[in-house]
Amino acid sequence: MNNILTEENMNKLKEELEYRMTVKRAEIAKEKLVAAAHGDRSENAEYKEACANYRENDNRIQYLLSMISTATVIDDKSLDKSVLGVNSKFRIKFIEDEYEETMSLVTTIDADPENMLISVESDLGKALMGKKVGDIVEVNAPSEKYTVEILEIL
Repeated sequence: MNNILTEENMNKLKEELEYRMTVKRAEIAKEKLVAAAHGDRSENAEYKEACANYRENDNRIQYLLSMISTATVIDDKSLDKSVLGVNSKFRIKFIEDEYEETMSLVTTIDADPENMLISVESDLGKALMGKKVGDIVEVNAPSEKYTVEILEIL
């Protein structure tokens, strides 16, 4: 796992990590304490929920630590705008069916395929990274292979 992130992405992750390790953990600890005071923990739904919240928060903390420690941080503001890279908006044509689409390449954290925000770590993203207008690229997706042409970088 070596995620490509921008400095902005990294700052958001660090802010969330700080919040979860301090504020959120304290809130959950207080919830557990209040729930435990209600008696028998084996049948105490509030206590079980607080424990589940603790585990969920701890899992998210581990994820954030992993993302931060394994990330490759790029400066998306100094990238060459004539080639596709992080935060590039572009128009491509799917050769097989002549369908055109406008998309943006983004980091994994910002990916939203339904809104055409494609991760640079996806099969399509990997195939397009560093390519220029006019390039024809074969994409090796798990279920199929397809070809796209880069029509325009916006």
